[in-house]
Amino acid sequence: MDSTDKSRREWNRLIKSFSYACNGFKNAFVQERNLQIHSLISLIVIAAGFFFGISKSEWLVILLLIGGMITAELLNTAIERVVDLVTKDYHPLAKQAKDIAAAAVFVYAFTAIIIGLVIFLPYLNII
Repeated sequence: MDSTDKSRREWNRLIKSFSYACNGFKNAFVQERNLQIHSLISLIVIAAGFFFGISKSEWLVILLLIGGMITAELLNTAIERVVDLVTKDYHPLAKQAKDIAAAAVFVYAFTAIIIGLVIFLPYLNII
């Protein structure tokens, strides 16, 4: 086997992994209302960032918050799916796992809102 074949196989595996990730995001987006809501709010925040002309460092914070929020929601969705797969019937520990994952998303969202207010309120001359 020559190195060209090995290199080509590695690129094919990488491309497949991206397609799996895109498929996972698409499935989660179509099926999860909260992910749709977070995505819509992200678009509104991005539009507000352009409208107010926020600084480069503020953009970095906003983009980290958006990426983190979407990631948290995707992880929550994955946890919910795995718990549902493992436990067909109600189980208190399964409920706790799902509730704790949802709480993680809530904490991140609340933190993102506070940081967003700190960034955008001065542009509204409220602070």
